[in-house]
Amino acid sequence: MAFNRDKRRNEGAADELEENVVFVNRCAKTVKGGRRMSFSAVVVVGDKDGKVGVGFGKANEMGDAVKKGGDAARKSLVEIKRVGTTIPHEVTGECDGGRILLKPAPEGTGLIVGGGMRPVLEAAGVKDAVGKSLGSKNRLNVVKATMNALSQLRSADEIAALRA
Repeated sequence: MAFNRDKRRNEGAADELEENVVFVNRCAKTVKGGRRMSFSAVVVVGDKDGKVGVGFGKANEMGDAVKKGGDAARKSLVEIKRVGTTIPHEVTGECDGGRILLKPAPEGTGLIVGGGMRPVLEAAGVKDAVGKSLGSKNRLNVVKATMNALSQLRSADEIAALRA
């Protein structure tokens, strides 16, 4: 499920963040009177210009879970390195069982990625990249592994400074 909710709360704010719900999980707990439902949501927020954040929200109502996830994502915004429309170098990311591999691609290739990687890369403003999910297909772990991989990116200048 991918719901786009642009500029939902920040009408007057200067930062135009796009909010994308990666997935909503419904959980049922059996109680004396029947089943009690609760929801968890993974939300990706980004400005499509190098800033991206991921949030996880839980609540008894779906809307509240999405709102909590969006708020958590806004608090966890990070800046990522890009070269034009792609990433600077090949990188791998891990989170629990989720492992991913991201490679740069020539301009015009598009995003050739699957699962939870696409919303994260789109929100970050990466338009050309190739990716592969190697481990678990759990979307939360794939999203977290993608964020882990993006946080490892370094520009050529930073690498040269480290070597000098």
